[in-house]
Amino acid sequence: MNDALRALLAGAVLFCTLRAHAQIPDIGGTWVAEQATPVGGMEMVFRLKQAGVNITGSQALSFGTSPIVDGELHGDQFSFSVQFDLFGPPRTLSGSGRIVGDTLLISPALPPTPSGPVTAAMTFKRGFPTGNFAVDPMDYRSLPTVLLPALRAVSYNGLAKTPPMGWNSWNKFDVHVSDSLVREMADAMVASGMKAAGYSYINIDDGWQGARNAHGVLEPNAKFPDMRALARYVHARGLKLGLYASPGPRSCAGYEGSYGHEDIDARTWAAWGIDYLKYDWCSAGRIWREDSDMRAVYQRMGEALHRVTRRLVFSICQYGRASVAEWAPLAGGNLWRTSDDIKDSWERMSAIGFSQGPLARFAGPGHWNDPDMLEVGNGRMSNDEYRTHFSLWALLAAPLIAGNDLRDMAPAIKDILLNREVIAVDQDPLARPPERLSASGDTEIWVRTLRKGWAVALFNRGTAAADMSVKWADIGVAAPRTVIDVWAHAELSPADGFAGTVPPHGVIMLRVEP
Repeated sequence: MNDALRALLAGAVLFCTLRAHAQIPDIGGTWVAEQATPVGGMEMVFRLKQAGVNITGSQALSFGTSPIVDGELHGDQFSFSVQFDLFGPPRTLSGSGRIVGDTLLISPALPPTPSGPVTAAMTFKRGFPTGNFAVDPMDYRSLPTVLLPALRAVSYNGLAKTPPMGWNSWNKFDVHVSDSLVREMADAMVASGMKAAGYSYINIDDGWQGARNAHGVLEPNAKFPDMRALARYVHARGLKLGLYASPGPRSCAGYEGSYGHEDIDARTWAAWGIDYLKYDWCSAGRIWREDSDMRAVYQRMGEALHRVTRRLVFSICQYGRASVAEWAPLAGGNLWRTSDDIKDSWERMSAIGFSQGPLARFAGPGHWNDPDMLEVGNGRMSNDEYRTHFSLWALLAAPLIAGNDLRDMAPAIKDILLNREVIAVDQDPLARPPERLSASGDTEIWVRTLRKGWAVALFNRGTAAADMSVKWADIGVAAPRTVIDVWAHAELSPADGFAGTVPPHGVIMLRVEP
């Protein structure tokens, strides 16, 4: 090959190489969402680094940043993974995007919301965070250090001698909650008969928080003009008011947290007339990276609540990590989450509920396992599935915190939430744990000893009706006096046992009295 031909070929190779590199889009830099995320109205920012077709960087929310790994360009499209630990246990979530002119359409890596997975693409432009959504982004490295207390037992506050019953805003309304909505829910709790059935707490979840004033006092945002007046309104109806906060600098939806302000926040809530605190880990994981710190972190707030004159139910929410059932009462907790977030689906609800048995021994008066709030009435499960949900939570002595719209309940939903026989099982003062008497294929029989008799539940987790039976001798009863089917509201012949057909994903629940 002569020199001229070699030069021509080398030039062609160089031209093709330069052309190929020229066709690789440059998406490195800071990209800011033009709208708030579907999770709590937060601002989202991508800080992308690019090396050829490989992408790294970070996905940032208002209160925390997660690293991007395994990112790769494919023409005008790209995919990536995010190592995400902002809302519970660490996990890797997938995202994707597409280049459209000078914008990026990105479906971010986010955990499912109460209404399901986040799948909608968001539009991102090059720029700088504005802080217009929820709160300004925070530099966690600039925060003052909060010292954790030496571990000790916080005295029991005397509350929640039976599992708390009430309503919480999150499952139905996310952060779209306001003073007027809370008042309407309080009125609906009374008018629907829920108050008379034992429900008492009206709990405002994430989205009420504003900013701290010059004295460090956390004030509510514009949706809640007067918390004291709201508490008076709720109390006047014979109900109690609850709030949500986080031990981290930011809440799960990016609002102001209680980090470093535990005492002043406890005093503020007591002065407002608050009766219940749900305390959600969230951004605390950006400060304290070890689960072994959790007890001391929650103890800080437990001690702060103990120092105020008003007693508040203390609900610990950290998704069942770090063997929480073993130490939550020592940190002052009246109830503690035993699972990641529930969803309004049979798969998620049943996976949580039927796995709770081994934890039941930790529950008792003043201290309760919390497999998360009820989804009854939110529309994504059948009424049979909702009856299973309610029956299982009652057997577990779980808090019965409704999460639906109380203002407009279908009669079947009201019948579930107001079933006094099932509620009586949940509230039974003996507080004995349930036992799984048997399990065969898709069917399970659970029994709980009550102060007067037993609750027996025949669960069918399968997709076809199942014939099931139980002998009274199996639960140690020789001859029961009364047997009541609590969902059919019918007294049955005691005989020597019970046999019936359980619908798919359904339950037959019996009260058996000796």
